[in-house]
Amino acid sequence: MTLFVGTSGWQYRDWRGVLYPRGCPTRLWLEEYAAAFATVELNNAFYRLPERETFASWRARVPADFVIAVKASRFLTHVKRLREPAEPVRRLMSRAAGLGGRLGPVLLQLPPTLRADPDLLDACLARFPPGARVAVEPRHDSWWTPRVRGVRESRGAALCWADAHGRPVTPLWRTADWGYVRFHVGRARAWPHYGRRCLATWVDRTAAVWPDDLDVYAYFNNDPTGAAVEDATAFAAAAHRAGRTVTRTPARPPAHR
Repeated sequence: MTLFVGTSGWQYRDWRGVLYPRGCPTRLWLEEYAAAFATVELNNAFYRLPERETFASWRARVPADFVIAVKASRFLTHVKRLREPAEPVRRLMSRAAGLGGRLGPVLLQLPPTLRADPDLLDACLARFPPGARVAVEPRHDSWWTPRVRGVRESRGAALCWADAHGRPVTPLWRTADWGYVRFHVGRARAWPHYGRRCLATWVDRTAAVWPDDLDVYAYFNNDPTGAAVEDATAFAAAAHRAGRTVTRTPARPPAHR
């Protein structure tokens, strides 16, 4: 298993002194991030889908081993609510193609008010090109049914395992030969950090489901105060201790610089 560990985005001002040197200009933050981590989840594509040229410029600024997961535009998931997916998916994938070989999985985070519709989900997943890795993060309990699970399995789409406050908020189903995990907010005393025991438990959960020869992508979305950077680093260290193969992360929890 290659465990790709990173954060949801890199453009956070309160990461100065945590990941970025205090005098580092914002135009160099991506390069600083890519020197420390080998993957990132592009969270802001949800709010405004970048042009293909922007994706291509990011590709040129990161190393060859860098992987960018892309959160799908809210136009597809929240405005269209997965209906009439052909054009939104085509636009998403044609623009993200600017990343070339740096393109990783695409995340579909569904609205919490969107109830399960297996046929709708199947029709949307069918619009993605063969070989595309798509993870789906439902947020309504009606999605936890055998039929919906079967749709994901038949399309090779991963159920995104999501954590909030140190607990899974999704079933821990394996629906593809790769995995995707998102950490939203921990419950350690220094909010919104995760505790070390919780992170070690998540290492064990992923290792129990995906063997060493399969990929898992793990992203920390608890960005305030640099918690995502510190927790991603601690999670990677715990995975190393457990004998997992982990992508590049800072050698130790980042110190204030």
